[in-house]
Amino acid sequence: MMPFEMTGEVIAIVGLAGVAGWVLTTWLRIKHGYPLENSWGKAVYPKDSEERVKLLTQENAQLRAELASIKDRLGNVERIVTDSGYALTHEIETLRDRQEAN
Repeated sequence: MMPFEMTGEVIAIVGLAGVAGWVLTTWLRIKHGYPLENSWGKAVYPKDSEERVKLLTQENAQLRAELASIKDRLGNVERIVTDSGYALTHEIETLRDRQEAN
């Protein structure tokens, strides 16, 4: 009969251990900045999310500026690569003619 008498206590201990584990993992998620999840699995951020959004907005602006710069550079490279070569050849011949004239 003894094992059945302790069943309630064991269930209570296991239940408390589960709740304590849940509280610990939630605390660790908040401490390290991980998003929490609601009952549907959607991310719920802690109260300091306003600062996180501000930092992400700044980083986004920096990345957009860098991307614009890279697009400009890529445009120049494409122009150089797709140039027919006629203008460059013409300039080289003009310089040779000038050298020969001197």
